[in-house]
Amino acid sequence: MNFYKKYLICFLVICILPYFGKSQNPAPAPAQSSSILIMNATAHLGNGRVIENSAIGFDNGKLILVGDATRIKLDKSTYKTVIDGAGKHVYPGFISCNTTLGLAEIDLVRSTNDYSEVGEMNSNVRSIISYNTDSKIIPTVRSNGVLMAQVVPQGGVISGQSSVVTMDAWNWEDAAYKTDEGMHINWPRMYIAHVAYAENEDVQKNRMNQQLAAIDLFFREAKAYVSQSAPTEKNLRFEAMRGVFDGTKKLYVHADFVKEIIAAVDFCKKYSIKMVLVGGSDAWRVADLLKENSVPVVLGRVHSLPPREDDDVDLPYKLPSLLNKAGIVYTETMDGSWQSRNVMFNAGTTSAYGVSKEDAVRSLTLYPAQILGIDQTTGSLEVGKDATLFLSTGDALDMRGNNVERAFIQGRDINLDNVQKQLYRKYQTKYGIQ
Repeated sequence: MNFYKKYLICFLVICILPYFGKSQNPAPAPAQSSSILIMNATAHLGNGRVIENSAIGFDNGKLILVGDATRIKLDKSTYKTVIDGAGKHVYPGFISCNTTLGLAEIDLVRSTNDYSEVGEMNSNVRSIISYNTDSKIIPTVRSNGVLMAQVVPQGGVISGQSSVVTMDAWNWEDAAYKTDEGMHINWPRMYIAHVAYAENEDVQKNRMNQQLAAIDLFFREAKAYVSQSAPTEKNLRFEAMRGVFDGTKKLYVHADFVKEIIAAVDFCKKYSIKMVLVGGSDAWRVADLLKENSVPVVLGRVHSLPPREDDDVDLPYKLPSLLNKAGIVYTETMDGSWQSRNVMFNAGTTSAYGVSKEDAVRSLTLYPAQILGIDQTTGSLEVGKDATLFLSTGDALDMRGNNVERAFIQGRDINLDNVQKQLYRKYQTKYGIQ
């Protein structure tokens, strides 16, 4: 009996004690209450333009002034707060696509992960309702300049619907910027393995054909369902597909190689669906096809190995440049949650492999905004758009220069503290480091 009492006490201590000493996320910022002006900073507008000595003004969450401070007559007294950005850089808030941010906290603790559902055809799944605004990862990511994200469900053949969120909110309703903006499908691998331990070739072909047939059947049934004016019985999986067929939702096809990409493009043309390619390791090989069909690409990690042993070792670094030259809209991602805090350094790498610095910035700002369908209100520093931006002491695409001093989401002055900074200060005090 004593053993079980001791066991229970130890269990409770292990479970409860960490909660007494854990750090807290900063409270979400209140709405902008007075006008703000940032003067003299180098402004990277996100559309390819740079203003060396800028004046950026915003009020009520919207940009009201974007100009060259040396060429405009400006009355600073009309602004309640004036920030001197001399020697610093202003950027639109970076947008991270294809993330599980807010859906996954600790990879090895299953109870903290809520990004997938049981089953194969989960078109009715909505990632937004699982988005956890109290995640400790979010403040860490936004402190590097990522102020918006596309949270994406995982698993199955059809994973479900993604949404766009801002990185400072009390709950998922407040965080939602654009809900259920796209449907995600994992295209089957169209590859027949010819190695000693592989299954029989006919078995592999039959499995592949069955998977493709199942997708086609689902879409045919869904299209037949949504074409009815008043279905006799509501089908939630098919109801979620309405936007895919009427063009209000895009179909994000997760595929990497040529066969899959070509098959997916043909499939989307067959059903008149707007397609976005996610992954796209071989996108450069079919660039003409993607350009012809206006298919943007959400690339995987730039800091990765090439897919084939005979590819150039630096192919992942050059891939954005190849797409950029082909006139294809693209963005880089980090395929995870906390990894999103480094997405800007991936874009920085591409600037050493054929992409101009401002095009690299655009790949994290205006391009993803266009892909997500939110470019009318965000993604660049233009009058009338949301005041979602940040001020860095150096080059935000370089880990040596990225030091975000101030950040604003729709004009709200965001607290940039996070767990890592708190731990740094804690142990700096312990060891007497100044």
